[in-house]
Amino acid sequence: MEKTKNAEEVQQENVKPVETPMKPVSSFDQKRHLVGAIFGPLCALLIWFTPIEALSPEAHHLLAIMSLVAIWWICEPVPIPVTSLVGPTLCVVLGVVPMKTAFAAFANPMIFLFMGGFIIAKAMMVNGLDKRIAYGIMSMKWVGDSPRRIFLAIGLACMICSGWISNTATAAMMFPIALGLLEAIREMMASKGKVIDLSNYKYATGLMLMTAYACSIGGVLTPIGTPPNIIMLGFLDEMSHIHISFFDWMVWGFVAMVCYFAIAYVVLSKLFPSDVDHIEGAQEFIGEKVRSLGKWTKAQKNTLVCFIVAVVLWVTPGILSVIYGSDAAILKTYNKYFPEATAAMVGALLLFFLPVKKGKMTLEWKEAVAGVEWGTLLLFGGGLAMGGLMYTTGLSEWIGEAIKSMLGGNPSEIVFVAIFCIAALLLSELTSHTAATNLIGPIAIGTALSLGFNPIPVAIGIALSSSLGFMMPVSTPPNAIVYASGYIPITKMIKSGVIIDFIGIFLVTIPVVLLLVKMILGV
Repeated sequence: MEKTKNAEEVQQENVKPVETPMKPVSSFDQKRHLVGAIFGPLCALLIWFTPIEALSPEAHHLLAIMSLVAIWWICEPVPIPVTSLVGPTLCVVLGVVPMKTAFAAFANPMIFLFMGGFIIAKAMMVNGLDKRIAYGIMSMKWVGDSPRRIFLAIGLACMICSGWISNTATAAMMFPIALGLLEAIREMMASKGKVIDLSNYKYATGLMLMTAYACSIGGVLTPIGTPPNIIMLGFLDEMSHIHISFFDWMVWGFVAMVCYFAIAYVVLSKLFPSDVDHIEGAQEFIGEKVRSLGKWTKAQKNTLVCFIVAVVLWVTPGILSVIYGSDAAILKTYNKYFPEATAAMVGALLLFFLPVKKGKMTLEWKEAVAGVEWGTLLLFGGGLAMGGLMYTTGLSEWIGEAIKSMLGGNPSEIVFVAIFCIAALLLSELTSHTAATNLIGPIAIGTALSLGFNPIPVAIGIALSSSLGFMMPVSTPPNAIVYASGYIPITKMIKSGVIIDFIGIFLVTIPVVLLLVKMILGV
């Protein structure tokens, strides 16, 4: 007689690992890789042997190494995390700095904040908590079978989940849901004698784009939502000794996220409207998804507890600051024992101590290891290492002075912030937004210090702008995932992406960093 499986076992069986889609290597990418492989070392050698009297020998040699790293980050002849290790290694081999100094940034507390976030996110995916959140939003009564409300609900589910877990994982999770809803539309139209081609169906294009864009937009909510956020916070700490709290980030991150989402929703709903008033079978489709999850499992409850513990520890300093003031002794004591990185690790480590059943904890180590994006951590560490060395050797100051003279000596702060925001956006459209942030971040902070500006606004602006990569399939993994559906003509993605990108920068990003950030931090 076959043994009846309990809800916990069924849940574990239904969980499938989320894999990052492999990006096909186009002829353009092949040429880009080849150009980078040749031009990077040549450029580094040229700079190495060109006298630059204004620079110290260490800064001069670092500039040569940095040129190689920058070109390889953009052209990717080798994986980006590998390049991030090449930079510090060359700094040691070529005598720029000793080993301990070159690799110190890889032990930065921000690394462990991100690691803890990765582990918690992995537990949410392994135990199905992310699906409960997403399906819960989709199954709300107000959604019903209205195409416009389904469009909104898909976006909200993607946005909320991606604030805490990987944008790629969120897109991979929501992609089949969106496909199922489109199939329901196709079947409904077929029953009425109307055959539609989803590859040329406006609403299908809009729903796919909303799925991708909302995943990227949600990432701006928290410091751990997407790599550019944590990278810029790391640069601020490393180069300017400025610490931004989790709570402060969430305040302006929430405002930016809501504004970006409103822009994306309006633009996409106008460009890709539905031609039906309701989708027959949509509620049944979502209802079946919810029923397939079964009852709440103990693993899901434990994961939710660990997640809540981490969030409470993250936002408590902000609450204490509001109640007692930013200089209160209780706040300083709390930050001493529970800084953000420790809070993340407390929430993550609890997963290994809360049992699901005898001999099994909420998260297994092999699952946790698979959930940590080691390449991202290496990229983050390498970027911090190179950025920190640029500051300590005086290279960033030299670059800042050069940019200062190019801008006329004394540009306004709004022009300064706008230039770097646009540069971060354009570069993130062509290469990894993490690599773009690593490249532009230290230059922007060094230039801000050279001009006498507070570096916080431009740092936050770069982080937010790097998340607005909406124009090309290669800009972000969520874009690549939905583009693979075949329902998005490339011209439509470019058109909608350009509109949302530039409205977002000029109506949201710049006002947020110049007004809201300054108001909150008093800078």
